[in-house]
Amino acid sequence: MAAPPLEKSMVVDTSPLTTADIIVAPPPPRTNAIADTILDTYHAFHERREALGLSNPGPVDEIAKEVQRSVFLTNQTFSGLRAELNKSFSIYPLFQISHAFSTGSQMLSPYTFLALYGTDNLLCQAQLDSDASFSARFNSRLTNRFIFKSNVQMQPAQMGQPGAAQVSLEQDYRGSDFTAQLKSINPSVLEGGLTGMFIGSYMQSITPALSLGIEGVYQKPGGGIGPEAAISYAARYKSTDWIGSLQLLTQGGLQGTYWRRLTDKVETGVDVNLQFAGLSDSNAMLGGAKKEGVATLGAKYEFSRSIYRAQVDSQGKIGCLLEKMIAPPVRVTFAGEMDHAKNSAKIGIAVSIEASGEELMEQQDKISPASPPF
Repeated sequence: MAAPPLEKSMVVDTSPLTTADIIVAPPPPRTNAIADTILDTYHAFHERREALGLSNPGPVDEIAKEVQRSVFLTNQTFSGLRAELNKSFSIYPLFQISHAFSTGSQMLSPYTFLALYGTDNLLCQAQLDSDASFSARFNSRLTNRFIFKSNVQMQPAQMGQPGAAQVSLEQDYRGSDFTAQLKSINPSVLEGGLTGMFIGSYMQSITPALSLGIEGVYQKPGGGIGPEAAISYAARYKSTDWIGSLQLLTQGGLQGTYWRRLTDKVETGVDVNLQFAGLSDSNAMLGGAKKEGVATLGAKYEFSRSIYRAQVDSQGKIGCLLEKMIAPPVRVTFAGEMDHAKNSAKIGIAVSIEASGEELMEQQDKISPASPPF
């Protein structure tokens, strides 16, 4: 019997594929004209936004940070004598404690203890005063763009005045060219409905220099009082050596700031706040009807080992602040303020000592310091 014929061997072509041999899959078929139009519009708009090279503008409440926080004496003036002893134990995780002693001031407690712990994604800070006042904050960076912030303050009853407590919850989302923020103060549902103050804001970069934003405030007190609401619009323009901002309150307020860097060591800022109308009696969140304006001019000069700030406003108030680094661990601060309209003045002197051991010096050479979500 003859053997069956052998099958033909298969020959494999190992030559590289050419462009003509590659089959490109066709695009998915259009199933919904309305949805496809919306998606195409969104993708085209997104591509144009990326082509502009826009940056994050920051939140609405920081449009004037160069003037309010860098040049002006906001929350920096004090009176009396104050001494601070700061001790740093580690730079990653960041761990610091502070002891502050003061006298001759009605605004500062005789003794304050502060502790801070932080990593790149976490911040825990607590402060306790000798009058039993307590404040703490906890911030968490959940993602690279989303940050959750919480703040608690408790004030005991003093001199016949009832105690007070406040809870603040804040969520910040920072996109590539926008920032959205939602903040609630003393939210509660224990009085038959939602009460508290709620603030929502959105800031969007329009061009590399111009940013526009909107902020809304809703307040619902307890005790059967009706709700109140307010809306404001914000704009910020950033040039190479100057920044201007404007915020318009629809109920009758206008605030404008201008910051300019004159030299590498000199900065100046101007703030104009106008109240040309007020709210009605039934919606008096920001006070009664009034027409007034305040203009403030400030300057900041950085020496090699010191920083000098000064400001004057249209109401006759003059203030100055001088920070001098005597030695690397010792800093002296002098603050003075004179109010001609009220015929009052205050002077403050503070000494701050930074204590750090040799281990901390070694860590600075080997470990990058933590950057907590402040």
